[in-house]
Amino acid sequence: MTGNVIEFAVAVIMAGALGGVINGFVSDIAMPFVGHFAGGMDFASLKIVLDPAVAAAEGVEAVAENAIMYGKWINSIINLVIVGLVMFMIIKAYNKTKKPVEAPVPAGPSDNALLTEIRDLLKK
Repeated sequence: MTGNVIEFAVAVIMAGALGGVINGFVSDIAMPFVGHFAGGMDFASLKIVLDPAVAAAEGVEAVAENAIMYGKWINSIINLVIVGLVMFMIIKAYNKTKKPVEAPVPAGPSDNALLTEIRDLLKK
């Protein structure tokens, strides 16, 4: 295997681990702050109920609630933004550690060869 395949495999594994860490950060740290400043609401519980739950005898649900859970989607979008920001900062830091690649100077005729050619053209 070449180095690029191994680097790619490590990057995929690290991205999965980083995703788990960022999911924890968003759900346990960031969203409580956002909910606090938004009036104490929990985004994960926001939903639009299409069909309410139907209760049978003794309080047992006969039919479960059918709802659009758009609060979880908001959490996912915030998670995506944070993951993108973290990955951007990691790549930017990695690029700073790399040496700048200098473009090779194309080999052309030497100064003496150019002067000789000019001299020969002037003689004609």
